[in-house]
Amino acid sequence: MTDLPDTLHFDTDGDIGILTLDRPHKRNALDDATVIGLGDFFRRPPAVAAIVLNSVGDHFCAGLDLSELSDRDAVAGLHHSRMWHAAMNAITDSAIPVIAVLQGAVIGGGLELASAAHLRVAEDTAYFALPEGRRGLFVGGGASVRVPRLIGLSRVQDMMLTGRSFSAAEAESLGLVNYLVAAGEGTGRAKELARTIAGNSPVTNYAVTQALPRIVESGRDEGYMMEALMATVAQSSTEAKDLMRAFLDGTGAKVTR
Repeated sequence: MTDLPDTLHFDTDGDIGILTLDRPHKRNALDDATVIGLGDFFRRPPAVAAIVLNSVGDHFCAGLDLSELSDRDAVAGLHHSRMWHAAMNAITDSAIPVIAVLQGAVIGGGLELASAAHLRVAEDTAYFALPEGRRGLFVGGGASVRVPRLIGLSRVQDMMLTGRSFSAAEAESLGLVNYLVAAGEGTGRAKELARTIAGNSPVTNYAVTQALPRIVESGRDEGYMMEALMATVAQSSTEAKDLMRAFLDGTGAKVTR
């Protein structure tokens, strides 16, 4: 794991990692050092089974730190956007499942960061927006690619054209977040999910984070082939055999409501 900027802190809870965004005086708005730090961290993550991404204060992330918005020329602006893409892709492409804990503002770049995670737990204080269009801007950190895949093109156009925001409950109903909890309960719920994930075979977690997104984006026949190959690899692992043996002898976990 590389050195982190002062705005990011990392800790462990058993085999779960907890990465915390710490800029509460800026509503955790992202400056360049923090974005680069996120990318570096997820490109060389520590040896943990799952990572909880949370933040200090009342807001997950209010987006790009506008105090850093300089008068870049077109080439510099392109490279800046691609730097964000590289950092957010490092989260999405991580073989270690990432669970984001969301509260308060999840807007602009904050929504780009949240949508890069594999799962999202929202506290009921969370609200979601892409206000760039109302400021003469266009998203540059991946929102135009990731968010429509979660909630559809028309809803993202609505957010960007009108400045519409969604509450936590609305975001859950749209599929933007996976779990909705009361204020203050997000990190605890995310840790519970992380422990469940940690109980899976590492090969299965790898398949879900690495193969499944590629299957979804591929053609039907290519998807079937990737699925067959990944199923064969997964079921051949020692962990899979142990888990299946536990299920068959009645000691393994069962599906319940």
